[in-house]
Amino acid sequence: MKADYNNDVKNILLTADDISKIVNRLGDTISKEYEGKPLLLVGLLKGSVLFVSDLMRAVKIPCEIDFMDVSSYGSGTVSSGVVNIIKDINNSIDGKHVLIVEDILESGRTLRTVVDMLKGRNPASVKVCTLLDKPEGRKVEFEADYVGTVIPDEFVIGYGLDYDECYRNLPFVGVLKPSVYENN
Repeated sequence: MKADYNNDVKNILLTADDISKIVNRLGDTISKEYEGKPLLLVGLLKGSVLFVSDLMRAVKIPCEIDFMDVSSYGSGTVSSGVVNIIKDINNSIDGKHVLIVEDILESGRTLRTVVDMLKGRNPASVKVCTLLDKPEGRKVEFEADYVGTVIPDEFVIGYGLDYDECYRNLPFVGVLKPSVYENN
């Protein structure tokens, strides 16, 4: 796929400054709620990598970090409905407070699968923090514990979010023009 970063974006939903404010607000809230508790941030790859990196710096209490590679999209724009665990976390979560960090909550399938799986490993708690929440895309009942912002039902890219592995490095969250993916 040949991406044209200058012409493929329909509009910008969140600027880099907007994102920074959201991340700092979430970091402050998480820091207060988990103070004195063993906190493990679990980023879901690849989309959350920028968000979890920034969030970890905004959290002002000691925390650990780990990653899972979980996919339900492949190269399309709609979830396949099948959740694949490609890479699991490396360490035990026994007795830890686990905060799953995700770029976008849409269908809810991926997060429901991951939460259920991790709850079976004896953590102190499992909660979810998502930068973006797209409630109109829900296929299963699921709500995040911490939400950066709610977005409309459009295909978004940037700040870690991709279409066919492109656009992740954009410093903002934007809407991808449908003409980019409708003919693919």
